[in-house]
Amino acid sequence: MEEKSAASLEASPEQELYADILQKGMLVGLVALFITFAIYTFGIMKPYIPLDKISGFWNMNVHDYLQHAKIEAGWAWLSMLEYSDFLNFIGIALLAGVSIVCYAAIIPTLFRNDDKVFGIIAILEVIVLSFAASGILAVGH
Repeated sequence: MEEKSAASLEASPEQELYADILQKGMLVGLVALFITFAIYTFGIMKPYIPLDKISGFWNMNVHDYLQHAKIEAGWAWLSMLEYSDFLNFIGIALLAGVSIVCYAAIIPTLFRNDDKVFGIIAILEVIVLSFAASGILAVGH
């Protein structure tokens, strides 16, 4: 009985692949956050909102902040990477998107192991997460 329990606790190849990609993606995202924060903190690049005016935005909700700062919602931050206060979105996007990469990577392994149901679920997961990240199905703000 103990041998069977121990064997069932071993990670499958797709679980190991998912975890490996997740770990590497997390490290890349974390390093990106540290680097972009240092660029912002040490004033290496000019911020969009000057540091002496940022406290005036702290009491605003997101809608008011975006309106007063003249910032478009969604993926518009990609066009504002020349400013240090928008660079941190690179690390955030990497961390948020790594799950999509993980699911996409395990799809071939799932089908190779004849796990068609899990393969289809992984494909659907990639599609749903990609649509959610794209903002195509945006509701609200």
